[in-house]
Order: sequence, then structure tokens, then C-alpha cells
Amino acid sequence: MSGVDMAMLGVRGMAAVIGLVIVAGTVISAIKTFVLPRGVNVWLTRIVFGSVGAVFRFRSRHAAYAERDQLMAMYAPVALVTMPIALLSLLLVGYMFLFWAVDPQPLGPIFKLSGSSLLTLGNASVDTLPHKLLEFSEAMIGLVMVALLIAYLPTIYAGFSRREAQVALWEAWADSPPTALQMISRAYRTGELRQLREVWLNWQSWFAELEESHTSLASLAFFRSPKPDRSWITAAGSALDAAALVLSTVDVPWEPRAAFCIRTGYLSLRHIANFFGIDYDADPQPDDPISINRDEFESVYDRLYVVGVPLKVDREQAWRDFSGWRVNYDSVLLALATLTMAPYAPWISDRSIVRRVKDGEQFRG
Repeated sequence: MSGVDMAMLGVRGMAAVIGLVIVAGTVISAIKTFVLPRGVNVWLTRIVFGSVGAVFRFRSRHAAYAERDQLMAMYAPVALVTMPIALLSLLLVGYMFLFWAVDPQPLGPIFKLSGSSLLTLGNASVDTLPHKLLEFSEAMIGLVMVALLIAYLPTIYAGFSRREAQVALWEAWADSPPTALQMISRAYRTGELRQLREVWLNWQSWFAELEESHTSLASLAFFRSPKPDRSWITAAGSALDAAALVLSTVDVPWEPRAAFCIRTGYLSLRHIANFFGIDYDADPQPDDPISINRDEFESVYDRLYVVGVPLKVDREQAWRDFSGWRVNYDSVLLALATLTMAPYAPWISDRSIVRRVKDGEQFRG
């Protein structure tokens, strides 16, 4: 065998290896994204969502909130539809390398052969065993990819529906945008302030499911609520603040479920933050600074007092206790509100936005 033949054989072998790596990497990425029931930050998913997100964020950078919300509502669906296109495109390229390794041809015929096999068009084929094996395997993998996406979408929307049901129910308690102040005031007026155990149990379950769904189905974090002023992260933040205020400031019997709600909540938010690579202090101290200042706390204390809510007399201790609860979820809450471009909500997205321009309900990020 001549030196030229040896060199050609080496090039074909390298093409086969490249093709196998691309195909195997794509299939593994699809399995991790659509099948594996745990949060795995897949490189391909990260690139697709990051690229699509960059386009949407650039387009909405100067928009008022109402327009930005409409634009960003399309972000997750568009990115999700782009995923199978990216997967199929990589498979097409990978098999082009494999087909060329079997029978070196110009780019045009190889592209046609790979595309015909992937999309099961049948308008290009070569009647040899190696070619048939590649054609059938590519067609089979392509069909599996499409089937995975079809099965994935109902799972996404089932998780979205369960999440939003609690968000919608919370509006009845905490208004829109939701605030702990309104929740506690309304609970007092309706005589429910001493009977909130069921509320905290519901939020515990919601946080547990949120962690599972928003790490294994990470695109859910970017699916926006049906109403522009609702958000899963602002609902979560206001529920945690309500529990923190009840435990620290409101003079009612100690409710351990509120404490467990806060712990379940901040662990859930931290695990979601871990998936997205958000940094936070995993072991904050009770006296570490938080984004809420003393004056803001005092304002809420005074407004609760005016309503008639029974409050603990020692304001200093109440502030220390509230700060000690809030420090567990403060930074991660604001980081996730920024990541998802959450709508305005006091004590949450109002301080996650770097630059704010207020004109009625209009905000810029």
C-alpha cells in the first residue's frame, strides 16, 4: 500500500472517529435532556438556550416591562423548539463524516445522503451494506429524537400547570404583585392568622416539586406565567417572607411548619441556583446583611400594627429574627429573579434589577 493510500486511510479513520463522537455526544445529550430524571447541565442545551436567550435579551433590553414580558414569554418555547433542530443538525453533520469515511465523495452528495437518511426521505441511497447500516441507524436515531421531543412537551406543560396553580391561588392571599404584608393582613382580617398550618404544608409540597421539575426540566424556569404580573419566583419569595414575618414578628403561637416551609424553600431555590451555576453563600450567618433594610422592615411592622395584627413588642429582636430567616434565601432569591426577568414585586425583583425606570408599571432591566 502506497504512502498516499495510507494517508487517505488515516484521514478516513479520523473522519469516522469525528463522526462517531458527534453522533454519540448528540445522543447522550438528548438522553440527559429528555430522559434522565435529574438535573444535568448539558452543554448542548446550555448553548441553545444561551444563544436564543442572548437574542431575546438584546431585543428586549430597551423595552418597557409590558413589551419585554411579551417578548420573553416566547423565549423558552422558541428555545425548546430549537433544541430538536440543533440535535438533528448535529446528527446530520456526524453522519456526513461517517458516510465520507465509508466512501469519500464531494460534500453535496454526502449532505444529500445524510439528510435523506435522517429525514427518511428516501431520495438518496447507496446499495451497499455499510451504507445501508448507516442509513438505517441514522433514520432510527432521527425518529427517536422526534419521539423524545413529542413525549417531552406534555411533561413540560404538566409541570408548568401544577406550578402555576399554586401561583394563581397565592394571588387570593397575597395580591398581585404578591407581598407578605398583604398575605398576613388578609389572614388576620379573615381569622386565619392562627390557622396557617395548611398553607405552609402546601408551600412545602410546592417547593419540593419545584426543585424536582426546575432542575430535571430546567427550561420550566423560563416559562412565564399566563398573566404578566405573576411569576413563580415572586410567589415563592413572598411566601418565604410571609413565613419569616409570622415566625419573627407576628405574635401568634410558634408554628414549626412555617419554619420547615422556609427550609424547604431555600433548599429548593439553592438547588435550582446550583443547576444554573449561581454563586451564593451556603452557610450564611444570622447577622449577615440582607437586601431588606431596617427602615423597610419598620414600615411593614407599622402597617401591620395599623391593621391590628398582633405583633411582638420587641422590634429589635423581631428585626434580628426576620433577618436571620431571610439571610438563608435572600441572595439566591434575587439572583433567580434576575435570571428569569421576574415582574415587579416588593422585596424581590425590585432590588434584583440593576437599573430601574418607573413609569406607572413600566420597568427596565
